[in-house]
Amino acid sequence: MSRHVLVIHGANLDLLGKREPGVYGSVTLDEIRRSVEESAARGGHRVTWVQSNHEGDLVDALGQAIGQVDGILINPGAFTHTSVAIRDALLAVAVPTIEVHLSNIHAREEFRRRSLIADVVTGQVSGLGAAGVTLAFEGLIGLLEDRLASGSTAED
Repeated sequence: MSRHVLVIHGANLDLLGKREPGVYGSVTLDEIRRSVEESAARGGHRVTWVQSNHEGDLVDALGQAIGQVDGILINPGAFTHTSVAIRDALLAVAVPTIEVHLSNIHAREEFRRRSLIADVVTGQVSGLGAAGVTLAFEGLIGLLEDRLASGSTAED
């Protein structure tokens, strides 16, 4: 069955490939997007892609997703550590959500080790670089398929 996934990338992720390549790698966000979209196309799935450096844009995208998407893949960037608004919007959408980070946030500066969304997402992929985004997408699709097969709902 075809699935619709909202993929969200937050602050400064438009600078991937240029910003701190020793931490985030040299792959650009466009290259990551192509990889995710190729994976989606192989399975007949649909992806809506949002990137913004503005917290309110991400909150708006989440609000517009209510009742429209089967799952969410999100890398909030720095908003991971600061945004109660994004956390609350994820709760409102109430679909399986995977949080993804290119770097291992748990091995970085103390302030980056706390994710304000970790307790409201289904799972987290951290530290696998650009490949982790595609793996997280594929894992989310697998999770959605498993839930369909077992008859579970998003809130289970």
